[in-house]
Amino acid sequence: MDYATRQGYLAALGAVLIWSGFILVSRMGGISPLLSYDVIAIRYTTCALLILPIWWFKFRFNLWQPKLIVCSVVGGLGYALFAFKGFESTPASQSAVLLPGLIPVMIILLSVIINKQSHPWAKWLGVGIITSGISILFWQEFKLEGELAIGHLSLLAAAFCWGILSVLLSRWQITPWQATAGIAMLTCVIYMPVYLLWLPKNISLAQLPQLWDDVFLQSFYQGFMATIVQMLLYVRAVQLIGAANMGTMMAIVPVLAGVSALALFDEPLKLSLAIAMLMVSIGVWFANTSYFSKAE
Repeated sequence: MDYATRQGYLAALGAVLIWSGFILVSRMGGISPLLSYDVIAIRYTTCALLILPIWWFKFRFNLWQPKLIVCSVVGGLGYALFAFKGFESTPASQSAVLLPGLIPVMIILLSVIINKQSHPWAKWLGVGIITSGISILFWQEFKLEGELAIGHLSLLAAAFCWGILSVLLSRWQITPWQATAGIAMLTCVIYMPVYLLWLPKNISLAQLPQLWDDVFLQSFYQGFMATIVQMLLYVRAVQLIGAANMGTMMAIVPVLAGVSALALFDEPLKLSLAIAMLMVSIGVWFANTSYFSKAE
């Protein structure tokens, strides 16, 4: 393995670790005194403030493009509202299966519907395995509760929003920098007035000293690590080892985040969860691999 390839896989591993940590930190925010609306405000305010000087002084472009606004509403605001609402009520071990598993399924399905894109059989096999694994988890929860929890449905909706975003980014040829900077700042501009004026919140200047640890953790991880650092590592990995190999590395996330959640939050390991975790990881690997089929 040459130096560039080794660097590529190290960047990919860093992106995978941050994505896994995102699920755990988001669940911490979900069970903290902070509301999901608070976490979204912290995430996009921090990210926007960090990106603003880079955009202003170095890599400025027109933010108010209709395509970027649509991406921000769907992939920034829509994704965040559904994802963080899901993290409030869904165990982290289940979130680790649902979100990383449903996102590639949505991307593949929506790329066919919207972009009329064809996919090799390996991707459809991956979709089938992921869907089967998640169905087992959903069926078990349905038997226990009589209905699917709002958290599960919220994560499903979040994956749909991210799938729409991914397909639109590809269709409109939006660069990683435009996507990162545009979504961060536009989402902040759109969301913060609504949040400050009308949405419920559990954070104020008076409460800040008691909530400082939670606010700092969410600010650092959501606004810096999970947005800026992860994007840089992801793009670097794609440049050095290719999109398919980077996508294949993402198969580690359900098991890594799921097992970590079991230990960190003392969540029970059910047979249905273990089967779903394994099947989703295998399915994500197939959905992103190029070893068994010709390039599209």
